Amino acid sequence: MRIACGLLLLVSGMTATADEPCKSGLRESQRPGPYTALISVGPQRGQQHCFICESGERPLVIVFAGQLSAPLGKLVAKLDRALAEHKAAELRAWVTFLTDDQVSLDPRVVRWSKQHATGTVPLGVFEDPVGPPTYLLASDADVTVLLSVKQKVVANFAFRAGELNDAAVGEIMKAVPRIVNERK
Repeated sequence: MRIACGLLLLVSGMTATADEPCKSGLRESQRPGPYTALISVGPQRGQQHCFICESGERPLVIVFAGQLSAPLGKLVAKLDRALAEHKAAELRAWVTFLTDDQVSLDPRVVRWSKQHATGTVPLGVFEDPVGPPTYLLASDADVTVLLSVKQKVVANFAFRAGELNDAAVGEIMKAVPRIVNERK
């Protein structure tokens, strides 16, 4: 009887957690710290690179992802259009994939980039599935998107596997002008 009650509490607790929004990454007003990733797609391909290090006060869209997915491809394609649209504001965006095996993920990232026409958004791989330690990425988060300007996070979006969809991509993209306008 005790085991059955314990299992019931455990299952009900898991259900409540799954219904809550995913929380991952830096909170508003926190400063994104430097980290390097091996670039798979972009001008720095094959090199370790730190985008934070060269960004200064510019508006940033920092994406961390655990999986290659079609919804993520849609987000990156829209970010590519936003980079062109907000070129004068020097908007920056990149995606960092998290894995414990960079060597096998790299060619898959390149194919995924071509399939989803990700354009000029650089794609890199950080060889640790938990991501850069200072970013406090949640283990249940598949995609974490941080919007930052003037070296402070101003918006945070986090999604478990399967939660990133067209509506979520739309919400993220609606927030991008906010960081561009704060830059001015």
